[in-house]
Amino acid sequence: MSKFAFDLKATDGAARTGVLHTPRGRIRTPAFMPVGTAATVKAMTMDMVRDAGADIILGNTYHLMLRPGAERMKRLGGLHKFSTWKGPILTDSGGFQVFSLAALAKKSEEGVAFQSHIDGSRHMLTPERSIEIQADLLGADISMQFDECTPFPATHEEAKTSMELSLRWAERSKTAFGTRDDQALFGIVQGSVYEDLREQSARGLTQMGFDGYAVGGLAVGEGFDAMVRMLDFTVPMLPQTHPRYLMGVGRPIDIIEAVARGIDMFDCVIPTRSGRHGQAWSDAGPVNLKKACFAEDLSPLDETSDCPASRDYSRAYLHHLVRANEYLGAILLSWHNIAYYQGLMVRIRNAIAAGTLEALRRQIAGSAKA
Repeated sequence: MSKFAFDLKATDGAARTGVLHTPRGRIRTPAFMPVGTAATVKAMTMDMVRDAGADIILGNTYHLMLRPGAERMKRLGGLHKFSTWKGPILTDSGGFQVFSLAALAKKSEEGVAFQSHIDGSRHMLTPERSIEIQADLLGADISMQFDECTPFPATHEEAKTSMELSLRWAERSKTAFGTRDDQALFGIVQGSVYEDLREQSARGLTQMGFDGYAVGGLAVGEGFDAMVRMLDFTVPMLPQTHPRYLMGVGRPIDIIEAVARGIDMFDCVIPTRSGRHGQAWSDAGPVNLKKACFAEDLSPLDETSDCPASRDYSRAYLHHLVRANEYLGAILLSWHNIAYYQGLMVRIRNAIAAGTLEALRRQIAGSAKA
């Protein structure tokens, strides 16, 4: 059984909807977790994030260990108190950012030695240190095992070496995490686009026994078809009784296709990153508010939405804010996008409960192609 009670309420094919119960509140699944990179969901207050419908947010270990510092975060009361987010928080392990952002990163069996991209200071991140930061210093409700996100493309041998290292790091992460009643630890399936490696990783992790299982190493350039092929193969090997998390995904079409294959949790920077670049998300994809066609468009982004940013401001006003580089433009569009994604998850949960997910799936696929 998962550390946190995971109640499945309904299924529709492989898709399922339920509730993951944590000491800090429930997480309705399928769930989308806004990314709070540096103890903030960019351009949003935590009240705005909560009012948009989010049950859980994600924090970034790498960024927070460098600034303001993990030990300082502990002295300040942990990530929940520091950020004022009262609900559950999931933290990533820092592995992906170490390999993608840090300077002079050197991998070994022990971990990764690297220089900060901020000030050049030297650090060592190991499975034990990652768990210490996440669970003890930040106080995450859900911590992730330390892993290597295999780059794409990778040969079979490269992916095998990377996956096996992540498995060994998973065991060390689990040992470091120990036994905790009010915090959970998820393992991460790696293996790139190779089925035999995904199977070896999934079986190794389930034998160790984690509180939830993530599918990592996708949405890194392999393309949509390869991603869903890996999900088709991998997800059935993960326990039905535990939450399943697809890391770093994505677009509405990616989310609903992953849900249809049994995924329960998602995170992605798309909503706030798009908001900072003048884009408002919809089923059909991002709407570019910089375009001149919106200069005198008095219609709101979505007059049926409960979100003030979606309902109360005209596209003309949003166009003006974006073109004038006003801070409010990024705030309102990020707010709209977070609310759109949370609304999408409500529609998905309701469709699963009603047995109509396939119709919603066709609708979103059709909108994405339009």
